[in-house]
Amino acid sequence: MVDDAARNLRRERRRGRTGEAGSETSRRPDYRSLKNPFLPQPIFSADQVAAIHDTALRVLEQLGVKVLLPEARAILARAGALVDEDSQMVRIGRDIVAAALASAPKSIRVHAGDRARDLTLELGSMAFLAGSGAPNVTDLERGRRPGTLAAFEDLIRLVQHFDVLHMLGPCIEPQDVDNRFRHYAVNRAQLTLSDKLPFVFARGTPQVEDGFEMLRLVRGLSEAEFRSGAHCYTVINTNSPRQLDVPMAQGIIDFAKAGQVLIITPFCLAGAMAPITVAGALTLQHAEAMAGLTLAQIVRPGAPVVYGSFSSNVDMKSGAPAFGTPEHVKATLGAGQLARFTGLPWRSGGGSAANISDAQAAHETQFALWGSVLAGATVCIHAAGWLEGGLSVSFEKLITDIEALQTIAELCAATPGDEAAIGFEAIAEVQPGGHFFSAGHTMARYRTAFYEPLVADWSNFGNWTQAGSRTATERATGIWKRMLAEFRPPASAAATSAILDEFIARRTAEGGAVPVS
Repeated sequence: MVDDAARNLRRERRRGRTGEAGSETSRRPDYRSLKNPFLPQPIFSADQVAAIHDTALRVLEQLGVKVLLPEARAILARAGALVDEDSQMVRIGRDIVAAALASAPKSIRVHAGDRARDLTLELGSMAFLAGSGAPNVTDLERGRRPGTLAAFEDLIRLVQHFDVLHMLGPCIEPQDVDNRFRHYAVNRAQLTLSDKLPFVFARGTPQVEDGFEMLRLVRGLSEAEFRSGAHCYTVINTNSPRQLDVPMAQGIIDFAKAGQVLIITPFCLAGAMAPITVAGALTLQHAEAMAGLTLAQIVRPGAPVVYGSFSSNVDMKSGAPAFGTPEHVKATLGAGQLARFTGLPWRSGGGSAANISDAQAAHETQFALWGSVLAGATVCIHAAGWLEGGLSVSFEKLITDIEALQTIAELCAATPGDEAAIGFEAIAEVQPGGHFFSAGHTMARYRTAFYEPLVADWSNFGNWTQAGSRTATERATGIWKRMLAEFRPPASAAATSAILDEFIARRTAEGGAVPVS
């Protein structure tokens, strides 16, 4: 009887998934706007956090930061920073930093192509992004290869498909497109294939202005309307230790002037570009983040800035970066404490140092993910698909990582605990030794009660063997291929292609824009 009831229920669930017999499932989980339900976990005492912050200010005051862009040095000098033009060192007083922190917004509303996908970046909210910035792409069938525009477009299609990925990103570098024109192709793919918040490269003012103009065109915004709200973001990486290069400093200025989101992220690997201790690496990270934030707030008080953290450690035998390690998790938890100390929304980083999508990759990625969740990160970049410490993005791993992200998203939803959910009547209905498969309580809820896995296979060993004994990675291959075959871009995004193509043709004829280095 139990087996019969279970089989009947499974048949009903299958009908619900396919819409057969008028029994389409009504489960519609909302992954678009997540609030973190977990209490942030500390690793330092309040006094230690204050000491790290104070020491970071001491680093800026006494040691300074090397700023390679003359315009940025001039801006900081006008605000009272001490500048040595010969060494390009800038010493920033703590009073200047305090004023910058006071003007930086603690909550940032960002506008996507579909306003239903708008986000509020603030402490307590949670957004995930796919792996970004990799030179290579990989999948089970074609192997590892340099990134191409076609692969980039396919990754954007997959990111668009999953609501649990909230923002677009530069997944891979399309190396088959000349770098004078690459930003046009990247921006076009984002704006015609997706209605999520786009990323714009900060690789010099000409490329940034091209990106902003493309956004204004597709959104139908005047320059004033564009500057009055946040419609895109970029990531600014300092060159640890204590250096801000030309394109990154220029990017801070350009995005701050335009009122667009800056995620200012030092990349401090303990033992290599930062002190070997977690506290020391976070002190350097905090100092560099404060320097970038200060420059942005001087340019435009109130400029939307997200505090960035991506500190981990290296393998001291080889110097290779490591992710998902205990030190990575500890650094993320400590960064969360520093972000809360300032009140700023903040970005963490996931990822893995594994070379393929295997058990190591899953282990490292999930520990990094839980570090971000338990640290209260506002934005977690590299949450899906990232391999080799950022050297490649995997199609299969993007799919298997989505399973973990959707599990986290499910934990964000409220769990009913009312009288009906407690279910006294259900318990009374089923006699000792019976089962709940056909109980009224079950039948009223079974279509929507449980999360339905994307990749996981819950069949027994015999059925799994008969179906081909496929691993999760092999199943993920079929999933991403089917999703790409069935993909249809949002109509509003697809309709922008003509106006973008006209702009791109004109700018290409003018020679494009060479990235600044």
